[in-house]
Amino acid sequence: EVQLVESGGGLVQAGGSLRLSCAASGFTFDDYFIGWFRQAPGKEREGVSCISSWDGRSYYADSVKGRFTISSDNAKNTVFLQMNSLKPEDTAVYYCAIGVGRPRWRLFSVWILSSEYHYWGQGTQVTVSS
Repeated sequence: EVQLVESGGGLVQAGGSLRLSCAASGFTFDDYFIGWFRQAPGKEREGVSCISSWDGRSYYADSVKGRFTISSDNAKNTVFLQMNSLKPEDTAVYYCAIGVGRPRWRLFSVWILSSEYHYWGQGTQVTVSS
């Protein structure tokens, strides 16, 4: 059974940093991509970042470029999201998700679509105070 467990959320002041972790287990896929999404109260879930297993490329939403960095430790099947210069508008529940195999379309154009992912974690709350 594929499981994704997020950790590292919490309360931080604006301008601060947090590092989220997504530990994946129960799979042996050769190719996959792991994305981070977030959902704020009353808003739709939005893609934040993604990293692929086959070439290590990463992708970011415009709202977080230059502030967030995604990385992976393949030996530990763990993906990290380093979040710096946090803003109150970053407050949300953050989810990681895994897409199995390579998508039909190029990843840079579809990573942001939640429908491309097959398994999801339970989420971790990030709250940024002003």
